[in-house]
Amino acid sequence: MDMRSTGSLDMLAVLGFLACWLTHAIGQKVLTQPGLMSVNLGDTATLDCNIEKDESNNVYWLKQVPGSPPQHILGFYYTKSASEDYGTGFSSSRFNSKAKNKIDYQLLISNVEASDSAVYYCHTWDDSASSRVSQ
Repeated sequence: MDMRSTGSLDMLAVLGFLACWLTHAIGQKVLTQPGLMSVNLGDTATLDCNIEKDESNNVYWLKQVPGSPPQHILGFYYTKSASEDYGTGFSSSRFNSKAKNKIDYQLLISNVEASDSAVYYCHTWDDSASSRVSQ
């Protein structure tokens, strides 16, 4: 993603995030995320994720900078209404998640920085599956 400065306007941080698919033993679970957003530096970015069915109590968020492997940001646990399990370099001072209901989740990035420009994924799994694979 390119970063631009226009006159006296703040530089825009472009946060892209895509749909993520999860395959399990009996089928495929599709998670839906909108395509692209722009946020002013210093503002809060809110990224949405719909997990389609109420089959899991956990949603995990990942960040991927092009050319680098995905990084685990955090896990959100619906039953606890809490963001936990933060990845290296991510903390609750800037990264949090919340549930609007049992299928709609949000990642909130406070005080957006230029380095937040990346592709963001949410993932979960069907609790009935004996194994999980993220694609």
